[in-house]
Amino acid sequence: MPNSPSEHGRSEHGRATGEQPAGLAVVGAGPAGLTAAVTAADLGVTVTLLDAGDRPGGQYHRHPAPELGARTPGVPHLKRRAWTRWEQRLRHHRSAGRIRYLPAHHVWTVLPEAEEGGWVLHAVAGEEERAVTVRARSLLLATGAYERQLPFPGWTVPGVVGAGGAQAMLKSGLVLPGRRVLVAGSGPLLLAVAASLAAAGATVPAVVEAAAYTAYADRLGTLAVNPGKALEGARLGAGLARRAVRLLSRHAVTAVHGSDRVTGVTVQRLDSAWRPVPGTGRHIPCDALAVGHGLVPQLELATALGCAVRRTADGTVALALDARQRTSVPGIWSAGEAGGIGGVELALLEGQLAGHDVAHELHGTQLPPRTWRLVRRRARRRAFADTMAAAHRPGPGWVDWLTPETVVCRCEEVPVAEVREAVERLGADDSRTVKLLTRAGMGWCQGRMCAPAVAALAGREPPPESRPLSCPVLLGNLARLPGTDASGRGDPAG
Repeated sequence: MPNSPSEHGRSEHGRATGEQPAGLAVVGAGPAGLTAAVTAADLGVTVTLLDAGDRPGGQYHRHPAPELGARTPGVPHLKRRAWTRWEQRLRHHRSAGRIRYLPAHHVWTVLPEAEEGGWVLHAVAGEEERAVTVRARSLLLATGAYERQLPFPGWTVPGVVGAGGAQAMLKSGLVLPGRRVLVAGSGPLLLAVAASLAAAGATVPAVVEAAAYTAYADRLGTLAVNPGKALEGARLGAGLARRAVRLLSRHAVTAVHGSDRVTGVTVQRLDSAWRPVPGTGRHIPCDALAVGHGLVPQLELATALGCAVRRTADGTVALALDARQRTSVPGIWSAGEAGGIGGVELALLEGQLAGHDVAHELHGTQLPPRTWRLVRRRARRRAFADTMAAAHRPGPGWVDWLTPETVVCRCEEVPVAEVREAVERLGADDSRTVKLLTRAGMGWCQGRMCAPAVAALAGREPPPESRPLSCPVLLGNLARLPGTDASGRGDPAG
């Protein structure tokens, strides 16, 4: 059994025993994490690859549920052939014992190992949330991202889903969120989502983009050295045009109609600051709305370990990485969306680059010549990612979409009026104070959904994530951490 405690050298409580630590632990088996693991294994590093999913691929390469009996989703899918080759190499390394792959393992905290150096990863495995501990000399975080949502009147009506959520429904469940699905928000993901939905049989009346595509005209040099990205966008746009899908740039959904189900939306033109232009509203009938404003790097594990962060061109917070994917903390690397949203091609490059550098660091071997080609290609892709981020950065005027009754925090059902009262009457000037006064951000998602909106209403940039745990975990698992006994009290021997 690949997950048996005896094989992994764990005690019944999941504590590390005398097992030999892996050279590298990789958290996340999406495009960045898997390529990093395989590349490092190619260069002689022993790797433990942990992932919350049941199969490798992350959000981009989602697989249909096994009971559906489908091999691949019936939607357009880029880079599938290249991904298949990486999966084959993963299987080869697993057979040879160079990679230990642990699916359905959610890492909830990472601690430095004081005695021998390196890292101790604490995870929960499977539906029973069994405690698992993994040790490694070095750590690579490929934790991906989640959707950024900006609230608007009616966004809690059934039938409103995230743009990425609609794509996930289609890829893993082979289902559509509705028959007539409007796609709205901002960012390049919208075109891909609309193309996937249309190819699967949905009617997509329009793609409503809040930004202006003319913003790319200021970065023609970056576009010139990334011709593939421009062609990809043009191909998606042409495909939508053939299906009579309208593209409304500098517009936004400012209201959803319907109570038990979406029946339509109001779309308005925006000015350059994303404020709705009076008198420009139009009604578009639909039975579902897929909406999202880009992605936000998922950083809980990294920030808990003290890794430095930076503010990206779209206002989100990402890890600060050097040219070889190293964080500010020695022994920790990162690749993919955690270092800034950039798409699958950039993630593949960064995973390979990080794998090269980890092997160099652990074995003292010379970096192969290909490393420097990867560095140059990565720089070009990262420049394009920065261009996209700047072009689709939310304007400050989007808060004018909101009404006092609009729910900001869905978990705690906190409306705009309560947040504004905390800011204007009670003196709250940051997200933390608003949270203490209104409970916005104290729910199940721990502020992942509402943090950008609460920060905007407080007049601040969203703060870096600061959570000691990356997911909910049983108290029994917390009690087994070093320094506590089985009851959770201090351990005198710890």
